[in-house]
Amino acid sequence: MILRILEDRKKRYDELHSLLADEKVAANQAEYQAYAKEVSALTPLINEYSSYRKILKEIDETQNVLKEKGHDKEFIAMAEEELRDLKAMSKASESKLEEIILEKESGGDKDIIMEIRAGTGGVEASLFAADLLRMYSRYAVKKGWKVEPIDASTTEKGGYKEVVFSISGKGVYGRLKFESGTHRVQRVPDTEANGRIHTSAVTVAVLPEAEDVDVEVRPEDIKIDVFRAGGAGGQSVNRTDSAVRMTHIPTGMVVTCQDERSQLKNKAKALKVLRARLFDMRKTEHDRKISQSRKAQVGSGDRSEKIRTYNFPDRRITDHRIGFTAHNLEGVLEGDLDEMIDALKAEDRKLRLASK
Repeated sequence: MILRILEDRKKRYDELHSLLADEKVAANQAEYQAYAKEVSALTPLINEYSSYRKILKEIDETQNVLKEKGHDKEFIAMAEEELRDLKAMSKASESKLEEIILEKESGGDKDIIMEIRAGTGGVEASLFAADLLRMYSRYAVKKGWKVEPIDASTTEKGGYKEVVFSISGKGVYGRLKFESGTHRVQRVPDTEANGRIHTSAVTVAVLPEAEDVDVEVRPEDIKIDVFRAGGAGGQSVNRTDSAVRMTHIPTGMVVTCQDERSQLKNKAKALKVLRARLFDMRKTEHDRKISQSRKAQVGSGDRSEKIRTYNFPDRRITDHRIGFTAHNLEGVLEGDLDEMIDALKAEDRKLRLASK
């Protein structure tokens, strides 16, 4: 199965190079850039496939040498050791190829829009939403990714009813796509006089950013309202109607953005969020129709699905989808998410490969 996929990708890669050399394509900048972008996306896979084929050729040559007669024991021992090393290299290369293919199929190289909303638990839920924002922001810094705010609704206590932001960088969606769902927190709130543990919930949505080719948003399907953004007062008050409310008429979906002082920039950010939500809606409907696809992944990505519990008294964090438990809650909230994400990716990879 994987060899057929690889040969198809190699054939497309060669075809793209021929297209880029065509004078007619070179004269059309939009077409040329689209093909160049596709070549760039395929290059890591093709390079690894070339290395893999070279290793297989060396294995074949070494095996043929061992079949020949007349070699002394020392030579045979060296050849057998080299063959073991080559076979280990081929397995490692196969795993890397599978990883690259699965990441491409699931859009793992896309940037994301992340939405965090306070659920049950009132003030405590809004404070935990702020904790999650900080956790993902710190993780992004560790990975060298860029975080940009889009919209937020704050509370008097310093929490968030809702916060929307984008994260861009290499492999963002591939690392964070498993974060969609309900995150439950168990802890004693600062306002609790009797020391009782409260349980609150926050929902997280991870939306891969959609491009024009993924989702078409027609100008006539959008209604745009502008208003004056809220501020903290004093010099930070925005005195122009720069905030944007964008309504997608066919679906009734509403997006607001007031982070930028420029109305034009807020419109661009709002459109980016709208495209991502429409793409996510289409993807969710597609997954719902294909039950096998639903089985071949870790969790459904549904925001109502309880995926993780953060237990403060025991310093314990548990991911319910794969039964992963760790006792480094403080580290996780500081952005040390790799151990958990690696475990989720390993399980997802196993399920997806088993379904092929």
